[in-house]
Amino acid sequence: MLHAPVDPERSTLYTPEDLYDTPAYADSLDARAYSWSREEHTRDRARVRALHDFGIDEALDAWIVGRHMVGVMGGHAAQRGDETYALAARLGHLLGKRHVVATGGGPGAMEAANLGAWLTSYPVEVVETAIEELAVVPGFAPSIQDWMVTAMAVRAGYAEGRPLASSLGVPTWFYGHEPPNLFCDVIAKYFRNATREAILLEICDAGIVFLPGAAGTVQEVFQDACENYYAAPERVAPMILLGRDHWTDVLPAWPLLESLARGSAMADRVHLVDSVDEVAELLMP
Repeated sequence: MLHAPVDPERSTLYTPEDLYDTPAYADSLDARAYSWSREEHTRDRARVRALHDFGIDEALDAWIVGRHMVGVMGGHAAQRGDETYALAARLGHLLGKRHVVATGGGPGAMEAANLGAWLTSYPVEVVETAIEELAVVPGFAPSIQDWMVTAMAVRAGYAEGRPLASSLGVPTWFYGHEPPNLFCDVIAKYFRNATREAILLEICDAGIVFLPGAAGTVQEVFQDACENYYAAPERVAPMILLGRDHWTDVLPAWPLLESLARGSAMADRVHLVDSVDEVAELLMP
């Protein structure tokens, strides 16, 4: 029988405790699953991965019932404590008051948005304090272990008295060198990145905010735009690009998105803004 670190019959989403199940990250389920995914591909391994991802699909479908997801898309490069990280955390904190905040579940801006949502029952000053505590280890390189331990300490310090189900991560072992962040209530982790990308965009019925990012974020902008372009009018979800200079000058995705939307059902659902407060006004009127 093929040995695999994951259960192909899994019927529930992961929690951080499931994936970080050992004191040393190198021995954890998350690290073991990534290492296994890098081994030679065989039919038996493909079956395990496919069954596992199907089970995560079903578990996620069940979990989102009755909840509204707002996506926050951003890259892994933001360091704890820098301007982009703080912006994403404040955004997650605001949006988490009414929605579940869904991200790609990784480090950087994704961790920040999940952190803000995870702390949504606390004042924003607590989010700022938590960021300062995390910034002792700014990123997951060179040591995932130190990055993990710092996050675990912050998580333990604010775990009491907060409601569940404000923060969701949807990462993938395709990018297994980037560890999943620990500020998600539940984690839908997939082997297939294409599946994970499509599902993350699909479940965000309340809209998606795109933070300044690089190639991956640009891909997500236009993948979401394609879905909205061909969707029935009642299924079009808001798209908000945060950072006018970035999306018009650095990576000018906005002019193309605006042109694409013109005359379609999504024309009044695409927005370019410069502040978290503007995002909140659009998604939390």
